[in-house]
Amino acid sequence: MRTELVSEPGDPGRPNEDFASVALPASGQGGALVVLDGVTPPSDGGGCLHSVPWFTARLGGALTELTVSLPDVPPAALLSRGIARTAESHAATCDLSHPRTPQATVVLARWSPGSVDCLVLSDSVLLVESPDGTVTAVRDDRLDRLPRSALSSHAVVDATLRNKEGGFFTAAADPSVSSRAVTVSLPRDRVRALTALTDGATRWVDRFGAGDWADCVAVIREEGARGLVRRVRVLEGERGERGERALGGKVHDDATVVHVELPAASDEGFTRTVEG
Repeated sequence: MRTELVSEPGDPGRPNEDFASVALPASGQGGALVVLDGVTPPSDGGGCLHSVPWFTARLGGALTELTVSLPDVPPAALLSRGIARTAESHAATCDLSHPRTPQATVVLARWSPGSVDCLVLSDSVLLVESPDGTVTAVRDDRLDRLPRSALSSHAVVDATLRNKEGGFFTAAADPSVSSRAVTVSLPRDRVRALTALTDGATRWVDRFGAGDWADCVAVIREEGARGLVRRVRVLEGERGERGERALGGKVHDDATVVHVELPAASDEGFTRTVEG
């Protein structure tokens, strides 16, 4: 089994708001990955004493532990527990009802000898590669379906769309949001590899159009996860600040890639890890 993880801040002068982990149970049977993309708060704060990196570390750590230790609990229920645990840790000091209380997108995948369970909430992406090389994107596309006019300002988004019916959902302080996540369960023999990406890495496909999802996986396999991030940075530089601001986005965003090539169930237990 081969795993690779790269997480690079968009701005070296600011903390990376992403979280990523790969966990392999001591039993040697199966494993899990968790990727979060923290939502950058407005300049006037979000009613919380804690930073977004604090939140993603808390929620990501909880999800990693729960996903590995509770193999029979479905992913949506794990997300609900993780959100509840994290909210409890700062409910006494912070306004968790604020629309910009710390929050994040979520990708979670867990594999066992018999199955692969996947969950995606908001605009990070999980790529599932089958043994024949077909790549399928597990996505929550609610944000993509909103008209750009609806995203005219942070105030409008927070008042009308963020964690609201008809808008989009993120993992914040309400455990019930877990029911909004996209979930997929597949037989283990239909999955050869998993790749989780935050939107700072997916922009190679969905913003710059440099290739499709299968091309994205091919780049990671040939050049490593860092190779994909390097390609994104080159394209960001070519577009420049003016072009990116025109699209309403950041010039450079935190970019995280986790790639896991699953062994055949009979080979479970042999692991090779590459960290970037």
